Amino acid sequence: MMAKNAGPIATIGAGRMGRGIALAYAIHGQSAAIIDFKPRSPQQYEELRQSISSELALTLRQLADLGMFAAEQIEPILGRIGIYALDEADAVLATAPIVYEGVPETPEAKRDALGRIGTAVSDDAIIASSTSTMLASDLAALVYKPQRFMNAHWLNPAYLIPLVEVSAHAGTDAAAVQALKDSLKSIGKVPVECSCSPGYIVPRLQTLVMNEAARMVEEKVATAEQIDLATRYGLGFRFAAIGVLEFIDYGGNDILYHANNYLAKNLDENRYAMPEIVRQYMQEGKNGLRSASGFHSYEGVDLEAYRRDVLARVLAMLGHFGLNQSATSNVAKGD
Repeated sequence: MMAKNAGPIATIGAGRMGRGIALAYAIHGQSAAIIDFKPRSPQQYEELRQSISSELALTLRQLADLGMFAAEQIEPILGRIGIYALDEADAVLATAPIVYEGVPETPEAKRDALGRIGTAVSDDAIIASSTSTMLASDLAALVYKPQRFMNAHWLNPAYLIPLVEVSAHAGTDAAAVQALKDSLKSIGKVPVECSCSPGYIVPRLQTLVMNEAARMVEEKVATAEQIDLATRYGLGFRFAAIGVLEFIDYGGNDILYHANNYLAKNLDENRYAMPEIVRQYMQEGKNGLRSASGFHSYEGVDLEAYRRDVLARVLAMLGHFGLNQSATSNVAKGD
């Protein structure tokens, strides 16, 4: 399922997310439309249009300065993005193959926007809400032909972060999900499917991490500066090279099991309550690489080649941080 319309990808809502999604498509050569769904006077709309255009141009200049693309590409990229007022919305939506809804996170705003989008687009157009707080199952009833509706949770800045979390409801057409994923892949994104559950994947993980970081400042475990250094060069560094569950398997589920017990005893038994799956895997001896089974299966995997691949990923991160070159220099100096 994919709309045959040749119009631009549309984003509803002229805020940060709508602008970021439009930029993501335009940078990769596709046309995009930013549609302002708020009623404004002609003067107010013109002021908004100029503000959006100026912000997009500034962002593109910064990205060009940082080497993402040549400065000569700025004007062509801007030329792929149209900015439209409310009275122009229906004409643009009629030709849009995919529409991303990004209005404020209130039931009233969602009801109004999704209702209007559903009747303005073609019957085979895909509609995706970028909400970070509402379930696709709760919003689907607001959409005409809900089988083409799902959530697509982008992370800011949308034009840089590769991940987009795709969350369908029980009635979403599988072909619509695949078509949206194909569109995202075409602009260099990494779509990940997750169930219709509060918080998707990343927000659930990062909320716990951010709360714990704030708590450590509160408890004077370390300064904010030291915690941020530890996050960038330890936590973030590690998990940019290896997935969280892959890391459990790499070290062994038993290590997590014992760490959990220690932290529950010495910090907070509720915060560090043992997930049942960790306890179950411990009892079954599913300790990842060492047992060829864990959160992933390693049956038939060349473990030496796999470990080499993990090392290569970590070394690539060292290169990104500019640390491996200095390490090589130190070795060469005999330090």
